[in-house]
Amino acid sequence: MPLRSVTFRARQESQALATTESAVTKAAFPLVLQVGLGEAASTCFVLVAGGLGERLGYGGIKLSLPVDLASERPYLGLYAESILALQARCGGECIIPLAIMTSDDTHERTVQLLETHGYFGLAEGQVRLLKQEKVAALVDARGSFVLEDDGQALVTKPHGHGDVHLLLHLSGLAAEWRAAGKRWVCFFQDTNGLVFKSMLAVLGVSRDRDLDLNSMCIPRMAKQEIGAITKLVFKDGRSITANTEYNQLGPLLVSLGQTEGDVPDATGFSPFPGNINQLVVKLESYAATLAETRGVMEEFVNPKYKDASRTAFKKPTRLECMMQDYAKVLPPTASVGFTTSEIWVGYSPAKNSIAEGLAKVASGVAAMSPATAEADMYAANANMWRLRGCSVAAPEHRVFGGIPVALGPLLSVSPHFAMTRVDFEAALPRPTDVKVAVGAALVVVGGGRVVFEGLDLDGALVIDTTACPGALVTVAGLVVRNRGWEVVPLTPEEEAAAETDEVLRIRGYCLVKHETHTIALPASQGPFAVSE
Repeated sequence: MPLRSVTFRARQESQALATTESAVTKAAFPLVLQVGLGEAASTCFVLVAGGLGERLGYGGIKLSLPVDLASERPYLGLYAESILALQARCGGECIIPLAIMTSDDTHERTVQLLETHGYFGLAEGQVRLLKQEKVAALVDARGSFVLEDDGQALVTKPHGHGDVHLLLHLSGLAAEWRAAGKRWVCFFQDTNGLVFKSMLAVLGVSRDRDLDLNSMCIPRMAKQEIGAITKLVFKDGRSITANTEYNQLGPLLVSLGQTEGDVPDATGFSPFPGNINQLVVKLESYAATLAETRGVMEEFVNPKYKDASRTAFKKPTRLECMMQDYAKVLPPTASVGFTTSEIWVGYSPAKNSIAEGLAKVASGVAAMSPATAEADMYAANANMWRLRGCSVAAPEHRVFGGIPVALGPLLSVSPHFAMTRVDFEAALPRPTDVKVAVGAALVVVGGGRVVFEGLDLDGALVIDTTACPGALVTVAGLVVRNRGWEVVPLTPEEEAAAETDEVLRIRGYCLVKHETHTIALPASQGPFAVSE
């Protein structure tokens, strides 16, 4: 079914500033960000992080991968800071829970990452780890198991991210959250640094529309290899709004008489929005559904066959399940919808190696590599500052490892800086007095509140409020001129060298910090004033 047949449509232009016209008018669609912020204290977050970074060419867990080289903040650190920033805005004794689904591959290293960094400021009891178990792998269409090379154990593989529902049920955590008065659960993935820039809007839509399930989506290119939100109508009259995998969507459309399958509409995108596996569910109905289904999602198998007989597999495969199939176990009375955000403010994961990213670019879609993910984080911040009225230099065309990247000023700011439109108005009260030049770098770290009344930056500036969380720092009339930082492509020899850090190799560049103007605030509540 086309987009207009789906239960709900809203297109988010910017999490910080504006909402475009859509099927929901502005008169009927209040400032969903502020609505979402009002629900933050009643929300629980679930991070699905069972995978390693092997696909990226990274030996660590993906949560430890730096979001950007400017701040060197790992993804898990960014997510923790975002939750702490929400807590600060909720006030009082608000605690927002975070559950992390790990696997045999990632569990111990996730614990180590949390302990090494003091849980990134989160209270230890605030974070719950739920470890996913593996399942036996199959080698043929008869469902035969296979042994490891030593013959002592079965070959096992992960069962898929759908296990998160099973774990939340078996642990009793969903019921515990419900008993504590929480109302929403937000599920998100491990390396999409933009998620909290649009999550509040999705949460606000869920509250405004009283949705049992709200899928966060992006405009999707036709035939793009991400799932699509569809309304499926069955012959008996039943219908569900749910994800359809991209490899099933084309054949499904053809079987319904659309001979060209998934093709663009007048917008240039597919009429089926892209599901990015970031969900908001109403906890009341979620807990009830888990009690009925015990958190079990439907299973499927996706083998690669050895030959045309389609009996033996090229390599062992397994039964797996998907988190987004929760939509399929909801009762017919459930209210299900989706919220589509512009790509630049909602989705840019680090999921593909340079080689895979090149293949994606060749096919006409985004590389979704560490280099593009980092550049898109800077770009999202820069776009929001420009929309506020600041003068931030446009990005320049760069190429790293063959992947084209639009790289602008390195603008890396803590989530504490701003999360809503109101925040941006307060943090940038005189936007015409804020200028960031080409090649400049601005890093804001820590839990302090930084207000830029005037800044002229042509170089590198770091403002560190780690020692004084909650303090107010006002920057007025500050002019910074120095050699700054330089993003330098790796040479072929550096890319091949064993001593080259994996964090750099998977990006295709390094960051050379020539000169930096650093403002590190002391352990005091201030307020502080910084000027020329």
